[in-house]
Amino acid sequence: MAALRYAGLDDTDSEDELPPGWEERTTKDGWVYYANHTEEKTQWEHPKTGKRKRVAGDLPYGWEQETDENGQVFFVDHINKRTTYLDPRLAFTVDDNPTKPATRQRYDSSTTAMDILQGRDFTGKVVVVTGANSGIGFETAKSFALHGAHVILACRNMTRASEAVSRILEEWHKAKVEAMTLDLALLRSVQHFAEAFKAKNVPLHVLVCNAAVFGLPWSLTKDGLETTFQVNHLGHFYLVQLLQDILCRSAPARVVLVSSESHRFTDINDTSGNLDFSCLSPSRNDYWAMLAYNRSKLCNILFSNELHRRLSPRGVTCNAVHPGNMMYSSLHRSWWAWTLLFTLARPFTKSM
Repeated sequence: MAALRYAGLDDTDSEDELPPGWEERTTKDGWVYYANHTEEKTQWEHPKTGKRKRVAGDLPYGWEQETDENGQVFFVDHINKRTTYLDPRLAFTVDDNPTKPATRQRYDSSTTAMDILQGRDFTGKVVVVTGANSGIGFETAKSFALHGAHVILACRNMTRASEAVSRILEEWHKAKVEAMTLDLALLRSVQHFAEAFKAKNVPLHVLVCNAAVFGLPWSLTKDGLETTFQVNHLGHFYLVQLLQDILCRSAPARVVLVSSESHRFTDINDTSGNLDFSCLSPSRNDYWAMLAYNRSKLCNILFSNELHRRLSPRGVTCNAVHPGNMMYSSLHRSWWAWTLLFTLARPFTKSM
């Protein structure tokens, strides 16, 4: 209780008194968690009551929340010129006992990225999101950053990436977010990005392979491959290979590939059932934009499954995700007809 008095709060009789060796802490977004110093573990539930709690209201006047060099939250009392690791609002916590609806899933079509991360503290975690200057990638990067992660926006257009960084910092000026150049249509750029990331000497806990193109007319990259295939699959495949050792050293870590339900409407085998390499990077005469996109998304899922099989024993999990049907993002910008179609579907699909 000395810590309470040091924080300027009076001692109170409470049934929630912690057992010896336990400490009460808070995350950046106000959730209470409990540290067991004896067993060196943490948990969300109170060790006696089993309840989850969060702090109520804003910090008292003159107080400010900071983060130390180890990523732990502490509090500064500017009026009395002192610091403490104890949240001064802990005396005013409220129970969090959500009622779980019996007729629907925990997450559904109305769930936001912020909902998914609610109550989680990513302080000290490093996250890379490709194609993060807009759309799904931006919302993902922003949500991680607002929950304490060090987020790197890996983007082709640095002007747009810098604008995205500024938008995140406008929401929380202490967010750890930066932009780095990554052009998946150029394998040399992928290599340069990996080298620049390794030079930072930081871990990598989450890699979100989100960047993609859709509905492009046929074209070849400077590497001589069909653009949709290289940007949507091969560029990410190469990126993961280059960063694989860092992911394993950072375990537990995760790779997420943003795929699509459209992977179900194609095949990459020939009539004999063998892999047809010619359909992955087709010639102009054999090219259809929608089919190329579907095949690239199928490659994402096959890659995700095999990567998980190989790396999960080393503490790196891999997941492929379908974000939603015909979401109105910048993905359809390549042709006016796609834009019209996505616009008509917009009232019936999930928003950013």
